[in-house]
Amino acid sequence: MKQRVTLLHPEYTYIDGSGLNATHGRELVGKPALEKRVTASLSELPPELRNLPLWSNTHELHIRWVSSEYHEPPTTFASRLPSGLHVFFTPSARNESYNPCLLLTYLFDRDMRCSSPAESFSRPPILSERFSASSAYQFYQPLPRIFRFQLSMGLFFCTSAENSTSNVSRDASSEHNRTVSDLSRESTNTSAGYVHENLSARHKCMEHAVSLAYASYLDIDYDAISGSVTATAFWSSELARPAVERGSRVLVSDSDSLELGLFVPEKAEEAEELKIGGYVIMVEEDEEPSPVLFSFPSRHHPLPSSSPATFVASFLQPTGLHPNLELTLPRQHLLPPKDDGSCALHVYLTLPSALFLDRYQLSDPAYLASQNLIALRSLSGEQDLEAPDWVIKRWGSAALIELAHPANISSDQRNANWTVTIPTHLRYLRPQPNDTTPGYTTLDIPWPIMFWACEATEGLKMHTNPFDRVNLGYDGLFGPKTMFYHIPPSTSRGQVLVEKLTVPVLEPSWAGIVQWGTLFALLGGFLWVCWGLAKAAGVGELWTGRSSGRDEHDKKQ
Repeated sequence: MKQRVTLLHPEYTYIDGSGLNATHGRELVGKPALEKRVTASLSELPPELRNLPLWSNTHELHIRWVSSEYHEPPTTFASRLPSGLHVFFTPSARNESYNPCLLLTYLFDRDMRCSSPAESFSRPPILSERFSASSAYQFYQPLPRIFRFQLSMGLFFCTSAENSTSNVSRDASSEHNRTVSDLSRESTNTSAGYVHENLSARHKCMEHAVSLAYASYLDIDYDAISGSVTATAFWSSELARPAVERGSRVLVSDSDSLELGLFVPEKAEEAEELKIGGYVIMVEEDEEPSPVLFSFPSRHHPLPSSSPATFVASFLQPTGLHPNLELTLPRQHLLPPKDDGSCALHVYLTLPSALFLDRYQLSDPAYLASQNLIALRSLSGEQDLEAPDWVIKRWGSAALIELAHPANISSDQRNANWTVTIPTHLRYLRPQPNDTTPGYTTLDIPWPIMFWACEATEGLKMHTNPFDRVNLGYDGLFGPKTMFYHIPPSTSRGQVLVEKLTVPVLEPSWAGIVQWGTLFALLGGFLWVCWGLAKAAGVGELWTGRSSGRDEHDKKQ
């Protein structure tokens, strides 16, 4: 089993390699971001996990969970995804009907809307034939916390005692109720050594499980070719300290290898590369940390300092049955990160089944231009325009939309905002009571992500990036040499990147009245049509008879 712990300090921070001494506990200095990665072969997993049928029936599985709390990732970890649980799955050729939903509901959420890949998952389109990392199925579930996964980790990895899960549950719940500021104040005088011999292995493992309550994102990857499972967790600089306090005491056995790294971003010589410097030590192998300085190409980048754009997402009020998602950006900073003409501005949305996009509406060039949109590049998932939400089986839909941006910015427009409007449509929701606002309910819609997609120079080897992050859903819609410059969300609207959308819904007490009213309306309309037809037929016969009588009278005269 291989473990890797990376501390990345802000740029221009002075670091001391002695802080990585693996034999004595030391305090956490500064505000670094933290990444932990564990790679294990199937034979190194606990028996309960090693014998799962998942491994023999899966070609690849990628699980991405992102917290709804805002975090500012450093340059090395610049990739983004909408908050929630994302699953990308490809079954093996031997058993394409394998169903991972039972395992997913057990690990993450027992109320997950997942029955089988054929019914609940969507199939992302392949827009670039050269990109081979796109999975066959995609699934999404809003999930603000991963307490159930923490319980599972405590059950399978930490101890076989009866009270293992209850201890993890109690610790995780108590940590959730305490504020980050309280934890930060407590951590100023707390030692944060990476190896602590006085702690038992069980206690160390439980601390790791609890520390996931502060994680900004969690990735789990498996592919049949390598036959290994990789779990990666990341904590932003705001939450790394309490995570280190609770879970930095790593587990090292005779068969494990542990690499600790302490880095600071450096100025890269090439615009398409990232560069970091610092110290690395192999625990129980090296006596002293080794200084390192290396650069590598990266597919994910933050925006250049010359164009510090941010965006705000909100729904226009009142929403009604056709909510319009409005994205607002500063016009003066909306400049492509590269001036070679290869960059295009995109937004990637994951909409729950209650909302959907109309691809026919988004195919009208005149309408797209009026909303500052260019084209709907990809739409996968549920696209039925008439079905109510309670008959929908798929999780929802994912969309990639190319946005327009101002070509020329005059001096009088520099302080103005650039607004993009994306029309969505609400499905009829199941009737439900609401004592606070009768006739309305609230939907949690994650903020989309926004980025510039630019062509990279030929010959770049993205896989040499030790922190590379792929299989994010939208990257499979582009070629392998695409670079993503991410536009961060604005924090002026709060720290939670989930929009609360209030939409109309039928009150259960009115359900009977609506049913009978609909029946009477249909019956009345039917009778009115029949009466109209009968009246028209009778008037025609009467007019025909009068006309014949006048003709005979004229002939006699």
